[in-house]
Amino acid sequence: MKIIREGKTKTVIDAGDGNLLLRFKDDVTGTGDVVDPGANEVIGKIEGKGNASLKLSKYFFDILRAKGIKTHFIDADLNANTMLVKRAETFGYGLEFICRLKAAGSYVRRYGKYIEEGRPLDYLVEITLKDDEAGDPLINEESLVKLGLMTKEEVEEAVLLTRKVTKIVEDECRRFGLELVDIKFEFGRVEGEIAVIDEISGDNMRVLKGDKQLFQKELCEIITGNQQ
Repeated sequence: MKIIREGKTKTVIDAGDGNLLLRFKDDVTGTGDVVDPGANEVIGKIEGKGNASLKLSKYFFDILRAKGIKTHFIDADLNANTMLVKRAETFGYGLEFICRLKAAGSYVRRYGKYIEEGRPLDYLVEITLKDDEAGDPLINEESLVKLGLMTKEEVEEAVLLTRKVTKIVEDECRRFGLELVDIKFEFGRVEGEIAVIDEISGDNMRVLKGDKQLFQKELCEIITGNQQ
């Protein structure tokens, strides 16, 4: 099987049947020596991190499938650290839809003069371009349409879907006594419809247990336990 792309946390492989195989890595991103799932630089490895990401993604994609929400997910092999997915057409070079339940992270860094850490944001959705060199800049809905990346209707659908899936993940976290602070999703066109793609794991959500932020392996253990 041919490797299509080496990403920071996943290898994308042509599965040879029109689908793709994503191989999850143990690589972690951060700034300096501080782990930050939202950062663009790989700073090291944590054994078992890739498997935890895969297990969480399978867990949440199975829930979305049961609720009739379209995704690219087909199946996962937890022993091989791989996830089989349908090919998706991305919007431009890729977009990220961030849903914020409370002010944290880059939101506070940007708007700290006007808001304090932890203030409720009521499912606020922000959209960024996937562009490491430009620092994943924010883009507004009108610009997405003007640049031809999405239609107005597609933007509206993706924003609604962002909030809907966020609520599902939030409810699931709450079942385990956890608090979802923010989460980001990627979308693409799969079989002509907007679908959730990439992964749904500790790499794209901020979750607290009390005052402590949980990372991949801790989050996976709490939510999935020994589930196979």
